Amino acid sequence: MFQALTNSSCVLILTLRLLFPALDDPGLPSVPNGDEVYDYAGYSLAYNERCEQADWVSYELTKEEVYGTEATRTDKFEEDPSIKTGSATPADYRKSGFDRGHLAPAADMKFSKQAMKDCFQFSNMSPQVPTFNRGVWGDLEAMVRYWAMDNGAVFVVTGPVLDKKDFPTIGSNKVAVPERFYKVILDYRKPSIKAIAFILENSDRQQNIAVAACSVDEAERITGIDFFTQIPDELEKEIEASFVTEDWPLIQFSLAKFPPSQATQEF
Repeated sequence: MFQALTNSSCVLILTLRLLFPALDDPGLPSVPNGDEVYDYAGYSLAYNERCEQADWVSYELTKEEVYGTEATRTDKFEEDPSIKTGSATPADYRKSGFDRGHLAPAADMKFSKQAMKDCFQFSNMSPQVPTFNRGVWGDLEAMVRYWAMDNGAVFVVTGPVLDKKDFPTIGSNKVAVPERFYKVILDYRKPSIKAIAFILENSDRQQNIAVAACSVDEAERITGIDFFTQIPDELEKEIEASFVTEDWPLIQFSLAKFPPSQATQEF
């Protein structure tokens, strides 16, 4: 359930926002277990060799990128040659019953041909139940695009919850099948610096995105990851502790609903 802020909390957050009016870079998330960080055209990720997928994928998504036209979806899934220990492969997913679920979605990478190519590498994939990947997870991705358009830009951190020693696996590379996925969003532009997180089950169970919402603090507790390492401590403490419904309208972006000709607000 969305958490309401008290009046005193609102005053404190407003004061902190005046002291820290904008964030140029909230920093990359913390890296679990010393995993290696890799940079790509549209995002960065920390790669978990034990689970053969990313701990997290982190990127900024701007309004201009949401409306990008430089690239179209390729569906050309590839091994990632940059992963020193080797990534998962097409054979790992073949006949597994799981989708090759994007962490950084292809629809967020239309602004660059290289970014589109990169996002189809298996380092950006995680095994997802088909109805989950094509249903509620895709719906949430579309909402993130709406928030990027509506706010001018957002920072996104997303990935599987790798909180167990042993998971079911697929393929000869033993790609872990996560039970849950998270998505954390930060709107860092004034006048409304705010953040929210979502935890969703990797299952075919019907899920309500509003019910899946939680504070960033709760997502950090579940994952063990510090998502925004460069935010000043006092501001981080406040914006990660709570969230409100009105800050994050659950509207899915589509070009049909929001064509470029109607996106006239300046940021």
